[in-house]
Amino acid sequence: MAVVLIALFAVSAVAPLLFRRFGRASFYLLGAVPAVSFVWLLLNFQSFTSPDQAALGGEPNAPPGLVLQWIPALQLELAFRMDALAAVLSLLILGVGALVLFYCARYFKNEDANIGPFGAQLLAFAGAMFGLVISDDVILLFIFWEITTILSYLLVGFARARIFARRSALQALLVTTFGGLAMLLGLVMIGQSAGTYRLSEIMAMAPELVSRGTLIDVAIALVLLGAVSKSALVPFHFWLPGAMAAPTPVSAYLHAAAMVKAGIYLVARLAPGYSDTAYWDPLVIGLGLATMLIGGWRALRQTDIKLILAYGTVSQLGFLMLVMGQANADAAIAGLAMMLAHGFFKAALFLAVGIIDHQAGTRDVRLLSGLWRTAPKLFVVALLSAASMAGIPPLYGFVAKESVLEVLFAAHGSWGTVVLIGVVLGSILTVAYSARFIWGGFASKPGMPDTPFKAVPWLFLAAPALLTAITVAFGFYPAPIEHAVASFATLFPASEHPIHLALWHGLTPVLGLSALMVVGGLLLFRWRTGFGALQARVPALLDAERTYKATLNVIDEVAVWVTGRTQRGSLPFYLGVILLVALIVPAVAAFANDTPLPTSIAWFDTPAQLVTGLCMIVGALAAVRANRRFLAVLMVSVTGYGMAFIFALQGAPDLALTQLLVETIVLVAMVLALRVLPPPLWTANPSGHRLARAVLGIGFGLAMIAIAMTAMASRVADPISLSFPELAYYGGAGKNIVNVTLVDIRVWDTFGEITVLAVAATGVASLIFVRGRGDVRRRAHEVEPGSVGRARTDGGGGSRAAAALATARHFAQSAKDAWLVAGKTMAPESRSIIFEVVARLVFHTIILFSIYLLLAGHNTPGGGFAGGLLAGLAMTIRYLAGGRFELVEATPISPGTLLGLGLGTAALSGVVPLLLGGHLFQSAVLEFALPLFGEHKFVTATFFDIGVYLVVVGLVVDVLRSLGSEIDEKIEMRRARSARGARNTESRQRTGAGR
Repeated sequence: MAVVLIALFAVSAVAPLLFRRFGRASFYLLGAVPAVSFVWLLLNFQSFTSPDQAALGGEPNAPPGLVLQWIPALQLELAFRMDALAAVLSLLILGVGALVLFYCARYFKNEDANIGPFGAQLLAFAGAMFGLVISDDVILLFIFWEITTILSYLLVGFARARIFARRSALQALLVTTFGGLAMLLGLVMIGQSAGTYRLSEIMAMAPELVSRGTLIDVAIALVLLGAVSKSALVPFHFWLPGAMAAPTPVSAYLHAAAMVKAGIYLVARLAPGYSDTAYWDPLVIGLGLATMLIGGWRALRQTDIKLILAYGTVSQLGFLMLVMGQANADAAIAGLAMMLAHGFFKAALFLAVGIIDHQAGTRDVRLLSGLWRTAPKLFVVALLSAASMAGIPPLYGFVAKESVLEVLFAAHGSWGTVVLIGVVLGSILTVAYSARFIWGGFASKPGMPDTPFKAVPWLFLAAPALLTAITVAFGFYPAPIEHAVASFATLFPASEHPIHLALWHGLTPVLGLSALMVVGGLLLFRWRTGFGALQARVPALLDAERTYKATLNVIDEVAVWVTGRTQRGSLPFYLGVILLVALIVPAVAAFANDTPLPTSIAWFDTPAQLVTGLCMIVGALAAVRANRRFLAVLMVSVTGYGMAFIFALQGAPDLALTQLLVETIVLVAMVLALRVLPPPLWTANPSGHRLARAVLGIGFGLAMIAIAMTAMASRVADPISLSFPELAYYGGAGKNIVNVTLVDIRVWDTFGEITVLAVAATGVASLIFVRGRGDVRRRAHEVEPGSVGRARTDGGGGSRAAAALATARHFAQSAKDAWLVAGKTMAPESRSIIFEVVARLVFHTIILFSIYLLLAGHNTPGGGFAGGLLAGLAMTIRYLAGGRFELVEATPISPGTLLGLGLGTAALSGVVPLLLGGHLFQSAVLEFALPLFGEHKFVTATFFDIGVYLVVVGLVVDVLRSLGSEIDEKIEMRRARSARGARNTESRQRTGAGR
């Protein structure tokens, strides 16, 4: 199982490279992966469907086939198991998937755009569906469920230049994601109630859980909501016909054989234990019956043969859902048999439609005529598959539908009678739209010439022909199917008169119903003109798609209204809202609860703390009263440096070092940003709310003080920090508690934080850069010496200007081998020799010290964050000394690449232990001896710290390029335009004087 799953995703990852080398023939290579997997599954099918492996839950204590620990604290596991139900679905997923990929090799052309990503996504979809059906952990099942949703979105929107394709892809994504989120909530409720997320254990505990009543009823209803949306049942049925904007191979695979079966699979999986919950019958059987009738009704109104099949698929999905919802042994056999039949004939029909569209250039029944003559082989394939869909003997579709009718005919009670009548009516519609499909696609229309049709190569026809041959073969000999699905039926109470799949059961009432459905459907097709007029006169009581669009419009309007009143572009307003909420909520909680007050207050521990605190207060007040932006920034930095000093006084060197470096980097970034703002601060307050703002600011500060004091006074247990030294030393093998906490004890928090840093850097870059931060920039040697930062006066500037220019060029070229290679590009008046000398002296030392902090941080003050900040500070010094071209020379790797490398390194340090049989982000200790250096200990958490280091360096460089280099360039361009304007004005004045 694991090999198949890994192979499907691994080959999909390299698929684009294969297409660059082999073109569309790469589809054969991709198809070989599910084909070989299908053969493996077929050879081992008996072991998966033996009685002792009947299904998940058949043996409560039987372990899945494979379990890998993921996040044990959250009870998350990579748990897989192949049982009878999973094996049957896997045959459909892998077998049809292989045939569809082979078909794509003839459907697409080498010159078609994006077929490489398309092939990768289609194969990855097969992997996601395979993972979904073999998952024995409900959270893992949900992950694969959502992967299919995302890949479906990409595949449906393949024709990205067509707005209809993009709109349909988004519609399918929104609808199925809505259902998926509801399903996740239900799965979490079930998992928490059961105390486990293992699906086999949840099924084994079904009687106990169902007895708990409302909670489980609601949870199962939420899960079924996800199944209903995924399988396009009413009222979510509209997304499936819209998804026909996808290429036909996508429709044949996702919307006939694979993705839409996920909801049916989920119902089949839950049916043995949870069919007695309160909302099961209305959601599964009621909506299934309504969907069968509505889909068949709408199919008879379509003029596109692909849409006829699409609405037919909606109808058949409703049919399958209500059969699986019967939840008995006979229904299990009939339902799985019908699911396989539907996959065979519907995939074949969609592939046939693709051939028609490919060879004739249209799918409109009003334009197609005479294809039964011009494409006889395709006609035979389509006719047999459509007959199987209609339930006409001796095809497998008839055998499967007969078994379903036997189950429904034997059902007792009014609900069973209603369902049987509804199924008969829906089957009549099925026969009618099957006939409409054959007539519309192949019949000779009166007064119309035969549609021009290119000959169909056998390789193009092979996939639908093979599926049709399977339909014919299993019609005569359905015993293998019955044997395959019988093991799953053992989960239900044994039937008194079990059904069997057979072509002939004798003259039975069920055979009479089948004859009635065929005759009724053919008569309905014969009366298609009058029936079409009737359909046109019947008003639509509920248009689901229109309701969906109206709902989106309402959401958009509400969003615009809310945004217009909250996102006003006023920073004081935003800060006011944040501070007000942060003030009111704790205050209400404090008054509503019995909040203890401290019995004693220590204002300061040492005189140094008092002095530092007073300096911070003075800095804060000075920042408020400052009338220049630069002064305000400096005063704010006083509070930041003061906090760093307090950390140091309290014996927290790591925090002090980090605060010091952060404050320095932030100070530089703010000063760089100030260049695009006017120097004076606009101190006028037209709103007249200065007093309110002052009260809010002071109140917030006092509230934070009160919260800290009451939190310390409320402590009744020993602080958790007391156990951190032992955890750090014996658990993380380090003496630096802060660093070990970041890279080991709370590594997930840190991973989330560096991800946020990468996102923040990307956001800053997207706000500043127009061309993209990854653009190739000019190097120092491409720039004229002394030109950067100067408004040039090329000619016409007089002898003084010429002399200054010559002096500048000599100054810039006097040290061609200078270490600050880009410094010579700056104008002499913009350079600082002292700063350049200092930069040359300290840059390498700072970089080495940053690496020392990185490597030594596990046992002494430092770590990846502090080291990265220090390296970023070294880059800042080099930029300030040499300008924007020096920054390019100093960082040949783009900041985006650094961020990606950092995140990748951190993620890889977590995944590798999992692959070696450990836990995610589990660290190991390596002890070794080196000549001359003695005994050493290395902790693998250092690799995660290296990722943090790279992310922080990338962030700082990104900020420097955004707020430094980019603004430098814009300022230079503005100066150049001003200089050109001045020269043009002077030239016009001279011309006027000459006249």
